[in-house]
Amino acid sequence: MNSLKVARMALRAAARSHPVQRRGYADVAPDKLRLSLALPHQTIYKSQDVDSVQVNIAAESGEMGILAQHVPSIEQLKPGLVEVIEETGGNKQFFLSGGFATVQPGSVLSINAVEGYPLEDFSAENVRNQITEAQKIAAGSGSEQDKAEANIELEVLESLQAALK
Repeated sequence: MNSLKVARMALRAAARSHPVQRRGYADVAPDKLRLSLALPHQTIYKSQDVDSVQVNIAAESGEMGILAQHVPSIEQLKPGLVEVIEETGGNKQFFLSGGFATVQPGSVLSINAVEGYPLEDFSAENVRNQITEAQKIAAGSGSEQDKAEANIELEVLESLQAALK
C-alpha cells in the first residue's frame, strides 16, 4: 500500500476517535476571564477572576479583544495598550513595551511583558520631548548602535503617543 494512503487512513482514524470541538463566532461567554498580567518587577493581576467583559491587546498580528472562552492562542505583543474593560463600564489601561499573551482553555489569559505602566502615569508633553530627542539621535552622526537604539525608542514612544490621544 502506498505510504500516502496509509497516512490518510491513520489520520481519518485519529479524527474519528478524537472529535474536534468547534466554537461558533457568536457563542455566549458567560464565564469570567482569569487574568494574569506580570512584569519582571511586579505582578499587576495574579491569576484572578476579573469583572471584565473584555481585555484588548496590541498583538503583532493586529488589535485583539479577548473574551471568556476565547480560543487558545499565543500572541506576540507589540508596544501598545492593554485595556481591561470592566462590567461596571470602567476600564483600566496599561502601556506595555511588548511581550506575549497566552490564552489557555478555561478562560485563562496570561500576559507577560518586560515593561508596563498605567497609562495615567505618562505625560503627553514629556513623550513629545522624548520623541524629539530620539529623532535627533536617529538622524545624527552617532554610531550605528546608537541609531538603532533610538529607532527602537521611537517605535515605543510613537505607540505611547498614539495611546495617549
